[in-house]
This record gives sequence, C-alpha cells and structure tokens, in this order.
Amino acid sequence: VQLQASGGGLVQAGGSLRLACAFSGGRFSLYGLGWFRQAPGEERERVANIVAGVNRVFYADSVKGRFTISRDNAKNTVYLQMNSLKPEDTAVYYCAAGFRGEAFNYWGQGTQVTVSS
Repeated sequence: VQLQASGGGLVQAGGSLRLACAFSGGRFSLYGLGWFRQAPGEERERVANIVAGVNRVFYADSVKGRFTISRDNAKNTVYLQMNSLKPEDTAVYYCAAGFRGEAFNYWGQGTQVTVSS
C-alpha cells in the first residue's frame, strides 16, 4: 500500500485548506483511513479517522466542528477539509491506512500546513 498526501500550504487564520491522500496498492474500501499531525517538539496526534465499511468517523476534540474527513471510494482518495484554521493547527499532516480493524500500518509522506495569525 502506498499513500501520497497533498494539499498543504500557508493560510491565514480563519482560512481553509483541503488535504487529499491518494491510495494505491490495495483494495481501498477495506481500509480504515486516518489523518494525523505532528507539530515541532510535540507528539503525533490523531486528527480524524474513518472506519472501513461502516464509514464511522472520529475527530479529535481540537478539530470538531472545523474539520471533516471523507473518502471517495471511486477515486481511492481520502480528504481532510479544514475550515476556520487556527495557528495551533500548524503541523505536518500525515495520512494513514489500516486494513479493516487493524492498526494504521501504512503512512504517507506528510504535507506541511502553516497557519499564520
């Protein structure tokens, strides 16, 4: 499985970005998908994930109501729509995949998101 993240960039506080992660090398619909982020000097945290099959979603408290994770099974792509961005959202964002209920074993290369105040 390979994951390729894109869509990061520099945005002002209050702005929006949409991250995309292209998936290849497996049957996309069987994989749970997630977005994680890591800011300098901090632990990696899970931002959002979507469960395979039932499409149940989870969001970190810090992004609830602002971020939306979605998947397009026809395009083998998972998205993270980020609205009302804050400077504290600045981090490298990673997409990840895990087969059905397994852990996230596959990771993309990361894309930088920088939110200026």
